[in-house]
Amino acid sequence: MRIVITGASGNVGTALLRALGPGHDVAGVARRVPDRAAEPYSRAEWHSVDIGAPDADELLTGIFTGADAVVHLAWAISPAWSDPPMARTNEGGTANVLKAVSKAGVGQVVCASSAAAYAPEPNDEKVTEDWPCRGIAASAYSRGKADLEDALDLFTSAHPDVAVAWMRPCAILQRRAAGEFTRWLLPPALPPRLIGGRFSPVPLWQGLRLQAVHTDDVAEAFRLALEQRAVGPFNLAAEDVLDASAFAHAVGGTRIAVPKPVARTVARAAWLAGLQPLHPGWLELADQAALVDASRARLVLGWTPRYSSAETVQDLVAGMRRKDGAPSAPLASSRPGLLDRARALGRGRPTRQSQA
Repeated sequence: MRIVITGASGNVGTALLRALGPGHDVAGVARRVPDRAAEPYSRAEWHSVDIGAPDADELLTGIFTGADAVVHLAWAISPAWSDPPMARTNEGGTANVLKAVSKAGVGQVVCASSAAAYAPEPNDEKVTEDWPCRGIAASAYSRGKADLEDALDLFTSAHPDVAVAWMRPCAILQRRAAGEFTRWLLPPALPPRLIGGRFSPVPLWQGLRLQAVHTDDVAEAFRLALEQRAVGPFNLAAEDVLDASAFAHAVGGTRIAVPKPVARTVARAAWLAGLQPLHPGWLELADQAALVDASRARLVLGWTPRYSSAETVQDLVAGMRRKDGAPSAPLASSRPGLLDRARALGRGRPTRQSQA
């Protein structure tokens, strides 16, 4: 197959390049092209495109022409203030991608949505793909993925001849994404080697429950969907659900019970001051996100995750402690010295775009 992947230098894109067999002709689209000589990026031809730019649909149409399938992964998750606006990349970029798919006559699309698109499930029961995708009001990421679901519904209605599948994974983690998650999650003043220490505090509130899925397992689901020309939505998650104590154990630290309002207030104050990058909108998403049932992916795609949620969290934490990464801008290793960490502080202003 001739496959074009947007966001091919990111967390899932890097794993998908590893997962695809050598018989495929692969093109990668990224705003910042990775090291073309390094594996797995050497397996693709590369195009530097800002998918949210006004003329991006024309550039993408040329790249997509002749492709059997387009995999749309590009998404701004926690962009710095110096990056393009989040809505420009996510909403505008997706519109450009789908417009280019139509113009180029591509017959198959596989897209990365998210379990975050779901409305909360008040009883903490696992939801299937027919649960409403209304999102969570306090999370920009969740609302953006709910809007993506609407865009895909409109596209599939207007183009019934195109095979469209979209994945709804929960938190996608791996050790090669450690640099990215370090920049998203950790205060610059905190050395990553302290994460996962036996006595490291892990402040969490009662009632928290989380699912995770390893990036390699997500990439395998995309590969299966491409091979089978699958259609429709697919939940992706490991079977086990982590409560606050189990999550703290997977991280390797000691859980400190903190009421959620306190965690939200402290996180907001520290984010506004630029002391840490995690906007409290992410805490709201973690607290309200629906748990997902991945039975459809197992039955239709034949997908079986190799990693549990706990093993997936442990893999990421190990990578953060070792400062792992990959030779692409999104996944670059985070190895700042003391002076670099001091410079990364916000100096009284947030370092990342709002997730409210």
